[in-house]
Amino acid sequence: MFIALVCARNIADLASSEAMTDDDELEAIKQRKLAELQKAASAREIMSGLSQPIVLTDSNFASEVGKYPLLLVDFWAPWCGPCRMVAPIIEQLAREYSGRVAFGKLNVDENQLVAGTFGIQSIPTMMIFKTGKPVDVIVGALPKAQIEMKLKQHSGSGDSIYR
Repeated sequence: MFIALVCARNIADLASSEAMTDDDELEAIKQRKLAELQKAASAREIMSGLSQPIVLTDSNFASEVGKYPLLLVDFWAPWCGPCRMVAPIIEQLAREYSGRVAFGKLNVDENQLVAGTFGIQSIPTMMIFKTGKPVDVIVGALPKAQIEMKLKQHSGSGDSIYR
């Protein structure tokens, strides 16, 4: 009889601990999803205020690139004729894609550390970053339609950059 009571109590304790484990697991999943939603909302809020390119430097590059789900960085220099041809396109795209794609500009003459890190040898060079990681490179002064095509390729997750 004593053994039966001990076994019954152990089974009840085991069932109770399994229920707590399931509850703990559900709570962990809930907290993880909540954190993901908050991060996405924060990124949308940051993106919604961008209607012009961000000025990137050696000192702010890493933190700025990590903020945006999709970012196109224009590596340029003031003396570069093709860079001056691309500049108004980048500014126009920044306005048109405000809230969906971030755009940045990095002067390679003033910020040689970042330019060297990415092996920028020709300008204009545009790099597309997705969640902080480089995913594509565009070298040369391309027309707006070709830059848009590259952005569309990387918009991902079914969320179109076109609205």
